[in-house]
Amino acid sequence: MWTGGEEAPWTESQSPPPAPAATPASADGRGKLQGVLRRRGELGPVPPSRLRPELWGAPKRGRKGSPSPSSGAALRAIGCPDGRLERITLNIAGNSRLTPVERVTGEDFWILYRILKKNPYITGLDVRYNLLSDVGAYYAARLLQKQPYLIYLNLMFNDIGPEGGELIAKALHKNKILKHLKMTGNKIENKGGMCFAAMLQINSSLEKLDLGDCDLGMQSVIAFATVLTQNQTIKGINLNRPLLYGEQEESTVHLGHMLKENHCLVELHMCKHQIKTDGIRQLCDALYLNRSLSYLDVSCNKITHDGMVYLADVLKSNTTLEVIDLSFNRIENAGANYLSETLASHNRSLKALSVVSNNIEGEGLVALSQSMKTNPTFSNIYIWGNKFDEATCVAYSDLIQTGRLKPDNTDVEPFVVDGRVYLAEVSNGLKKHYYWTPTYGGACSDSSNAGFTLVPVGQHL
Repeated sequence: MWTGGEEAPWTESQSPPPAPAATPASADGRGKLQGVLRRRGELGPVPPSRLRPELWGAPKRGRKGSPSPSSGAALRAIGCPDGRLERITLNIAGNSRLTPVERVTGEDFWILYRILKKNPYITGLDVRYNLLSDVGAYYAARLLQKQPYLIYLNLMFNDIGPEGGELIAKALHKNKILKHLKMTGNKIENKGGMCFAAMLQINSSLEKLDLGDCDLGMQSVIAFATVLTQNQTIKGINLNRPLLYGEQEESTVHLGHMLKENHCLVELHMCKHQIKTDGIRQLCDALYLNRSLSYLDVSCNKITHDGMVYLADVLKSNTTLEVIDLSFNRIENAGANYLSETLASHNRSLKALSVVSNNIEGEGLVALSQSMKTNPTFSNIYIWGNKFDEATCVAYSDLIQTGRLKPDNTDVEPFVVDGRVYLAEVSNGLKKHYYWTPTYGGACSDSSNAGFTLVPVGQHL
């Protein structure tokens, strides 16, 4: 009988306790957890008898009471550790293209929770691209409370909504173990974002937090900028693609103020923030005072060559920036010339620069190649998607053939047809496998994810 304290013992012969099921879908199409879970001050077990039966659904069962196929695969993957096994990351990604998989649901995650909550060998859990929803988020939150060894948790693209985000954020209030959490692609919206911002005021262990593509609002971005002026443990944060309305570039204003005060943040991702010239100026003004940021990602914005005037100027004095991602902007020849001049004569700290798809023509690309000849620190450059002429192809072919530019450190490869040099694309980059992994070959190769290799932050398991 459930007493409201510890969980009742569970044996193989027993049926699992009911999992919280989603209520009928709301107007936005996503299910929500029961109000009773939100009203509880803790994430402890909820007795089924206290909830209406129609709000609960038992975890899926196979024939003769066995777990569902996806749950059974998880059971077989974990097995019974022996003395020869070391601490490992359990990978149950739902987007494998080589092995047919049945995606893990929120109810299935209850089984993982029961197995992993006291397992000392599992220190990382990767369940990206499954169907956990808010139900799975409930058990993930329980796992964060009970599991004393988990340092890496990847929940990206699992249809977790605001309520599920709130549960996970609250579970991290007392968690002192987790180092790296990926919530990418879960639409936790402004409500969930505010809960995570509040969590960062309390949590003192989390080093890297990824909230990219989570439909955060301006209120959430401002809250993170405010909290990070005081938080001394977060080393990397991803705030890609918030839902911003208006042309005021408020997000860069607030994050710029944060960079002036924060001296612990090493990695900052600001893709799709609608940054224009004034926004990059705000960030560069902050970088004059910041002495910790090593990886700045401002790809997929609206930065032009005018903004490169400010970035080139700050790079003359900044000695901490090692990786800059300017992919999918529009800096053109003028912006490339500003950067190449600084890299050739002043800066000796930048190691990697990505200018993929920036409408740069031969003049600017050749200027960047020339800066590599005089700058011994500048080792990685990514240029695909620009306008190559013959001079560009020859310049980068010479860099590769002389050994100045290693083939793994760029995204182009020279080849010759009828005596003329051309450049072909190679699958290298700063974060090539951020959203997906290749069908064949290593998914975590240094050449495909050079940004995270050059600036290692958190636990990349």
